[in-house]
Amino acid sequence: MNPAVALTIAGSDSGGAAGLQADLKTFAMHGVFGTSVVTVLTAQNSAEIRRIEPVPPEFVAAQLAAVLDDLPVAAVKTGMLATLETITTVAEWAPRLPRLVVDPVLVSTTGARLFTRQAELAYLELLFPHAAVATPNMREAGVLLDRSVSTVEDAVAAAEELARYGPECVVVKGGQRRGVAEAVDVVWRDGQIELMRSPWIDTANIHGSGDAFGATLASGLALGHPVEEALSMAKVYVHDALTRSATWSLGGGHGPLGWPVR
Repeated sequence: MNPAVALTIAGSDSGGAAGLQADLKTFAMHGVFGTSVVTVLTAQNSAEIRRIEPVPPEFVAAQLAAVLDDLPVAAVKTGMLATLETITTVAEWAPRLPRLVVDPVLVSTTGARLFTRQAELAYLELLFPHAAVATPNMREAGVLLDRSVSTVEDAVAAAEELARYGPECVVVKGGQRRGVAEAVDVVWRDGQIELMRSPWIDTANIHGSGDAFGATLASGLALGHPVEEALSMAKVYVHDALTRSATWSLGGGHGPLGWPVR
């Protein structure tokens, strides 16, 4: 049998920890054949992003056409889209993007905002209506809603408000909170709130954790699992990856997640 096919629409991380590099590694770990559309080139490492070069939107569209015209893509994940024009381009292609996981990469690991307000709103207005699952973390939910989201209660309210923009499911990831016993993700689905919990892992090696979550989720959807099973897969996978690399010392900043060896 042929493998399931997933697509990542994301930026390239020269440090290898995040972006499409993280997505493709994660797809492979789940037995899914990964394809990619590059949206932005970055010169970055574990400590900083030194330079960003967006890919022209027409070339993003050309990559999308090349992949979708030939391969049976079963699920799609977006990562860093870099510019308002690229967000708009991807949104125009959204009707052809099955089981779309929208990871609104709006804030760097260090907390810096990456977009103009107009581009941030474009995620809500143009991409969220097409999403099977939208997966902002607390910082990104706060950016989208222009208010602080720092507690589980804040995340519940944020998930309910973000759901009004049309995604079938919203996950507000809580892994950025420090000094807590558990990493709590808030899930809105079918008008109901669920909390996904895992023990907190005390580590600075978190670069790419959001990508690993979204790529695992897309992998589960590509394999035909229902959303609730794919979410459980993602939660377990990220926890295991954080545990594996908790004591690594790669680079001088936020290091990468561990990648299980089979």
